[in-house]
Amino acid sequence: MDDGLRFDCLDVRPEPYAASPTLVFRLRVTDPSPEGVHAIALRCQIRIEPRRRPYGPREAALLADLFGEPARWGDTLRPVQFAMAQAMVPGFTGSTVIDMPVPCGYDLEVAAGRYFASLDEGEIPLLLLFSGTVLARSGGGVSMRQVPWHCETRHRLPVAVWRETIDTAFPGSGWLRLRRDTVRELLRFKSERVLATVDEAVELLMKEAGR
Repeated sequence: MDDGLRFDCLDVRPEPYAASPTLVFRLRVTDPSPEGVHAIALRCQIRIEPRRRPYGPREAALLADLFGEPARWGDTLRPVQFAMAQAMVPGFTGSTVIDMPVPCGYDLEVAAGRYFASLDEGEIPLLLLFSGTVLARSGGGVSMRQVPWHCETRHRLPVAVWRETIDTAFPGSGWLRLRRDTVRELLRFKSERVLATVDEAVELLMKEAGR
C-alpha cells in the first residue's frame, strides 16, 4: 500500500448558481503509485483555526460571545467545526484537480456562523482533514485502501470571499433565529410605530435602548 496520497487546496470561490450559499474548494489530488487511481470516495472535515490570525478591537468585542475576553484567549481559542463535505474523485494517474462544493450555513447561533460574522477583513485560517476510500489500479484489477489518517492541508479563505458567498443568496443580510412569540411582539412594535421593515424596528429599539 502506497501512503503517498496528497491533497492541496488551490483556491476557494463562491458558487453563484447554487440554491443556497456554497463555497467551491478547488483541490489538487496527487498519488505517486505508477498504476494510478481508479476513483476516490472522499470525505473532508473542515475546521476553523482561530489562533492563526490576529483580531482588531471590534472583532475581539464581537468574538467575546464565542471565546470570552481576549485575556483568556490563550485557553479558549480552540478549533471551530465549519463543515463536512464529500466528493467523488474520478480516475487519474499522477495528479488531478477537482471541485468540492461545500454548502455554508448562515445561522448566527452556530459557532462558525458567529465567527465569520464577527470578522471585518483579512483571512480565515482553515484546516481540511481528509478521509475516505481509494480504489487503486493494481495488476489489471482494483484494490481498496483507506485515505491515510495524516492527509490534511491548510487554506486561508479571504473574508471577502465568504461575504460574497453569503451575498449570492442574501445580499447585505444576516439571519437571527427568534422565538415565535418574540417575532410576534417585534411585528406588533413595527406596526404600532408605522415602520416599513423589521430592520427599522430593530434599529429603533436599539436607539431607544441607548445603543
